[in-house]
Amino acid sequence: MYVNVAVLKETQAHERRVALVPVLTEKLTKLGARLHMQSGAGDASGLDDSGFDDVVIMTDRTAMVGAADVVLAVQAPAVAVVDAMQEGAILICFIDPAHDAVLLERLLARRITCFAMASIPRVTRAQAMDALSSQAALAGYYAVLLGATHLPRVLPKVTTAGGTIGPAKVLVMGLGVAGLEAVATAHRLGAMVEGYDVRPDTAGQIASLGASFVATGVDATGKGGYARALTPAETTKIDAVLTTHIQQADLIITTAAIPGHRSPRLISKAQVAGMKMGSVIVDLSAEGGGNCEASVPGETVRVGGVSIAAPLNVPSRLPADASALYARNVFNLLALMLKDNVITIDWQDDILAHTAITHAGKRVTPKATTPQKAA
Repeated sequence: MYVNVAVLKETQAHERRVALVPVLTEKLTKLGARLHMQSGAGDASGLDDSGFDDVVIMTDRTAMVGAADVVLAVQAPAVAVVDAMQEGAILICFIDPAHDAVLLERLLARRITCFAMASIPRVTRAQAMDALSSQAALAGYYAVLLGATHLPRVLPKVTTAGGTIGPAKVLVMGLGVAGLEAVATAHRLGAMVEGYDVRPDTAGQIASLGASFVATGVDATGKGGYARALTPAETTKIDAVLTTHIQQADLIITTAAIPGHRSPRLISKAQVAGMKMGSVIVDLSAEGGGNCEASVPGETVRVGGVSIAAPLNVPSRLPADASALYARNVFNLLALMLKDNVITIDWQDDILAHTAITHAGKRVTPKATTPQKAA
């Protein structure tokens, strides 16, 4: 006996990641998986089909998923893929049921058990499965490099025979996983770094990374480690403090997001108008509409003398490492179910109960978990 596991080739524009990497094939096989992968699934990540030992490479996607007990993907697959799956099979991927009603309907109709990687609870035991955090860390790193390519100056202090220049001033707004990685990267590159978040308890975290905290006197700590929405009065108070820091910065990186809601506005057009000539904003929250009022999701625009980059799907720009981390997250989740050649879902397990969105033709109501700080 074994469990057929199928790995899809991603089809969405600009998606270069894959849900399986060669180093994990042996581990999955030992758990009882028989692995199948769509031909070319790893090409965009620099992973050739020939590098996947003990994996059956298939060109017929429909036949592959039709025989699979478990289907692995990065992005939510096309409706046609779900329709080709076995009734009652398992799908693991990033999926947002609130914005994909058609796909959700098909998952229910096909009685697919779907686990949403974005719904992994933020508890200590789930850290090895937390794909949002693993991908966000890469995005924070990349944001600093992207911003540096647009800056007309260097980040570190540089001393030459002709004189000394720098360092540049970097402001990171939103100190979750992506923001903290951006702070650490900018500091390593020699910039003077400040960090801001509506959750004051992040001050100690960035201090340990060599940066200073911008205090506004507002505490908007929300549930599950995320920030809550601000009131109009709180927004006004924060803007009064932040404007000076925004307009002194050479590079600003924004990362603030509230799951299931529009990205909060952190920088207004008026604040952008007062920024220095040649300064740069990298808005990592473009998927949710952006933290900067002047951001155009998916584009880099010039507003006066300020360059504003609002890239989409940033982790996919580092596909090799992003795939390796995501595949490990998926493996760790799958290992909760796949043991001794059999899939068994323990619905008393908080992680599985919280991550599933559909099962046996019904929506799954997330089981309550106790929020804990994720590393």
